[in-house]
Amino acid sequence: MAGSSEEAPDYGRGVVIKDNWPGYDLNLFTYPQHYYGDLEYVLLPRGIIVDRIERLAKDIMKDLGYCDILILCVLKGGYKFCMDLVEHLKNISRNSDRFVSMKVDFIRLKSCRNDQAMDEMQIIGGDDLSTLAGKNVLIVKDLVGTGRTMKALLSSIEKHKPNMIKVASLLVKRTPGSDGFRPDYAGFEIPNLFVVGYALGYNEYFRDLNHICVISEHGKEKYRV
Repeated sequence: MAGSSEEAPDYGRGVVIKDNWPGYDLNLFTYPQHYYGDLEYVLLPRGIIVDRIERLAKDIMKDLGYCDILILCVLKGGYKFCMDLVEHLKNISRNSDRFVSMKVDFIRLKSCRNDQAMDEMQIIGGDDLSTLAGKNVLIVKDLVGTGRTMKALLSSIEKHKPNMIKVASLLVKRTPGSDGFRPDYAGFEIPNLFVVGYALGYNEYFRDLNHICVISEHGKEKYRV
């Protein structure tokens, strides 16, 4: 069973960003000019994100015991995290004495509109989840908030009886509505903020932002649908 509502492993909580963390001034970094005025501050610079993902890859490979893995990337927000994670996993495999087969598949989930969660999660694509039967599945996701979306996805996958399911999430948000679900591997635990960048989007904007930033109220209103 993936995730847990109980105490996670040492690396399961990730790097904890406290509620009073002020972030980094936007003027210290480069970012697309068309987003000037739309962001509050940089929460996580790209370099820190990439370094953390490299360590996650080592933890995952050590934990899974160098077994073959089917990686299920949750689009759209998870694609950069997945791409970087897979590259590090492959580097570890190349430098080990045992080849690890890694296949990547994709699924899309729609669970929010603007900055609000929807009542029901929509699964787009991934119709043939039966291919996961008997496989060691690693779900790669951008962010876990309340945990309801992940539990719904896990319920759909478990019906096809994979050999194992693990969940890696770049971000875990401390949100009042959380049901206690935690991924097996977490990059960063962050405050209850609406963040964008590093492929995390707001109505399809900000995915081209290299850093993870906090969106401003002006940005929310500008790109609201």
